[in-house]
Amino acid sequence: MNPSQMFNHWEQVRADLLATIEKFNQEELTFTPFNGSWPVGQIMLHIAECEDYWLHWIVRHDIDRTRSYMLADHPSKLAIREMLDSARNRTLAFLETLDEADLVKVYKTPHNESFPLGWIIWHVLEHEIHHRGELSLALGLLGREGLDV
Repeated sequence: MNPSQMFNHWEQVRADLLATIEKFNQEELTFTPFNGSWPVGQIMLHIAECEDYWLHWIVRHDIDRTRSYMLADHPSKLAIREMLDSARNRTLAFLETLDEADLVKVYKTPHNESFPLGWIIWHVLEHEIHHRGELSLALGLLGREGLDV
């Protein structure tokens, strides 16, 4: 099975993430769900940052690691969505180039850890699901309905 087919449910995860993001208004991007947490806008950008870090820096080496993912540099939902879309478009194009045999290829991190590509892809997907839930919880803390899937 082609990895782009294997991970095609990621499209629904991303659609649900974007629907969740749309439920926040501009002022709420700086809402911090608890003392010491990141603002929700930073959590949104962190999703793109993780995807870019693992898939497009560790695996592909095709992005500039100095790129900013800070909320101060992307202070609107539109700017955040552009970062998410940019990372996602790179990921979709990359997945289309893979076959099953590629999933066992091992990549090293700057910390000298080694992970197979299949683990990396699942990690990035799981990371997005985790933070999508966190954003949904933040909506609940704001007194509004979060994601219900």
